[in-house]
Order: sequence, then structure tokens, then C-alpha cells
Amino acid sequence: MHATSEDRLHARRLPRAALEAHQLAQLQTLLATILPQNRFYAEKFARVECLPLKHLGQLAALPFTFKEELSSGPGAELAANLTYPLERYVRYHQTSGTRGRPLPVLDTADDWRWWIRCWHHVLDAAQVQPGDRALLAFSFGPFIGFWSAHDCLVERGCMVIPTGGMNSLARVELLKRTRANVLLCTPSYALRLAEVAQENRIEPAALGVRTIIVAGEPGGSVPALRERITAVWQAEVIDHAGATEVGPWGVGDPAGRGLFVLETEFVAEFLSLASGKPAGDGELAELVLTSLGRYGSPVIRYRTGDVVRPRFAPAGPTTWTLLEGGVLGRADDMLIIRGVNVFPSSIDQIIRSFPEVVEYRVRAVRQGSLDHLIVEIEDRLAQPQRVARELHLRLGLKVEVQAVPLGSLPRFEGKGKRVIDQRTLATAGGGQGGR
Repeated sequence: MHATSEDRLHARRLPRAALEAHQLAQLQTLLATILPQNRFYAEKFARVECLPLKHLGQLAALPFTFKEELSSGPGAELAANLTYPLERYVRYHQTSGTRGRPLPVLDTADDWRWWIRCWHHVLDAAQVQPGDRALLAFSFGPFIGFWSAHDCLVERGCMVIPTGGMNSLARVELLKRTRANVLLCTPSYALRLAEVAQENRIEPAALGVRTIIVAGEPGGSVPALRERITAVWQAEVIDHAGATEVGPWGVGDPAGRGLFVLETEFVAEFLSLASGKPAGDGELAELVLTSLGRYGSPVIRYRTGDVVRPRFAPAGPTTWTLLEGGVLGRADDMLIIRGVNVFPSSIDQIIRSFPEVVEYRVRAVRQGSLDHLIVEIEDRLAQPQRVARELHLRLGLKVEVQAVPLGSLPRFEGKGKRVIDQRTLATAGGGQGGR
């Protein structure tokens, strides 16, 4: 039986005690089902004495799961946490490979129905209705991308317009021809599509896109980037977050404050970056997730590496935890430059506040014994000094900003890679900083 919109609305409003009781029941069922068959977790939890769990607080007694463990199975052809024989699995996807070799992840038919169930919450936040026309601007390769969104949109009764293999202009022309009113892509690609449209004398706002659902990068909850996308398209922006090995865990706040954790389908924990202990309200923390409905490829206490700022009692129509500003970055992406902690999302927020800056790239380099940031910008005004002043003011760090020709920096359809740490190259090359 499919959950209705009323069921999902009720799930968003569960009192915290009822929500935790629901999570405990789901977790107990998950563990009872997988442990007799899932070799990875059976071995991992062999010495845990508190199973079966009697209250949610006992979850902290279970060991963490790390991505490196999932890719260390026999031969490492598939993720190590599979529960069933291969014949049970119907979906093959793999991680994006931005941090090493792509990790293949499999789902059963039941798992995939769970993915779709989660995605319905995202479509609710975006107010997507049957009869809407949704254009999906991504490659449709093995990276999970918007695959589950595609199937959820079909189930909702929308016309789904795939654009795998098309270039940006072809996608803009297809938007125009189909009169699609919902667009799904990465935040930076939403700006790239608008840029291509304008280069070809097509006004993005005239295309009739009502809602843009973004994922794959932190920018969907970065105010400056949201405002730029909203302004150029005259459309509402809804953020989303998920991961191939975890599931679609983040539902955008329509008010733009950040992401809600889909807590009826995931248990979230927050580890303070400062102490490693459970984080307090508003404290920078690493997000740890347990998926409750994915039995074929479960993850329990998975260290995502995502840096977030949890708000445990957000104002509004839901009791789910709000991650203020969405995913702020990754713990392993944080740059330490002359004693200052810098997240790529902080740089993005500052640079995107200059509408004349079309694209940018950041390089961390070592010059002599000191670390420096060099920011290259495509700036229609060719005035990099004003950007440098704002970065200095808001980061507390002097940054060299260089203007480069328009169109000279890379564009990204998928996850953008705008920050490059070249300091290890400098060390390997005998300490010569720079390019």
C-alpha cells in the first residue's frame, strides 16, 4: 500500500517521542532481518552486547560504518554490505568517484520502492503535482543522480523528460519545446543552463520553469546561489541531499533555511567537529546516518563526512531536524590556510553574492613556507579587487583574486570541483608553490 500525501504530512509532524518510537521499531525490524544474512554486519556487531536494542540510545553502542569498509570486500567488485544473493538485486549504481574509485552499490526491488518513497517527500516540498512536466538535466549513467527522482515522478503522474547525452543548448531548446515547468539538476548547472540560454538570446524566465529541484552540491541552501538561480529563472529552488550508499536523506526547506533530515526513514546523529561527542544545537558537526528501509544494502551509523549545523527544534510545520544552510561542506574538504578554517561553501557564498562573477576556481598553494588561496574569477566587470576585499572581510584571510577571460574556466553538469588543493604538489616538487 502506497503512502498518501496525508501520510507523509503526518510523518513530518510526529511529536519527537512518537518519531523516536517509530525509528526504534523500524531499526529493530531492520536488524532482526539482516543480521542472520548480512555477513558484513553480522561480523561487525558480533561483540555488541545490547542487541536486540531496547531503546534508541543504545544505537551509540554500535560501531560506526566507514565508506572504506564498504569497498574492502573480496575482490572489492561490489559493496561489502550486501544482505542477499545477487539474484535478489535489480538496480546497479555506483558512487561518483570524486574521492577515489567508484563504489558499486546494489538495490533490491523493495529497496528501490523505498528510494521512491523517500523521494515523494522531496516532491511534496517542491509542490510537484500530477500533470507537471519535469526535465531531468543529468547524464543517466551509473551514478545514481536523479534516477530515483525519475521513477518517483513517473509514479506521481508527471511527464518525465530525460536529457542524457544532450548538450546544454539542446536541453534549453527541449525545455522550450516541451514547456517543462519543473527542472532537476545541480545548482551550478542551473546557472550554466541559464547562461547558455542567454548566449542564444533565450530568456530563462520566459521558459516557464516554476520549480528547480537541485542536488549534488551544497549550493541549493547557499543563500547567494539560491537567489541567483531564483532571479534568473524566476522559479522556486528546492534543495535535496542524498548519497548512493545511504539513500535520499535530505528534504529541502521551502523557506530556504536548509535541509530537513527525513527522520521517518533515517536516524541521524551529529558528531561535534570540536570534540567528537554528540553536538549541541547549532554546533558544527559531522552527519552520521542509519538508513531504516534499505535492507539489501543497509548502512548503520554511517560516517557521511558531511559537515552540517543541526537545529533540533526548528520553527515551522515539521519536527524533523533542520540542517541550517544545508550541507556546509565535507570534513575532508575543509582547508586550513594560515590557521584559518575555510569551507568551500563559505567561499561559494561570498563569490556568488557578486552577480557579475560568472564562474570561479580556487587553488590552495604553498609559497615558501606559507599557504595561500588564489581565486580565479570570470568577472564581467574585471574588478577582482572588490571580491578580494569581501573575501578578506568575511573570511578574515587575505586572498589573491585574479580575473580570467570569460568562458575560460570549467563548467560542470554534475558535481562541480572548484576548489583544488595544490599544496601536496608543491611539497612533492621541492616546495615550489603556485601552479
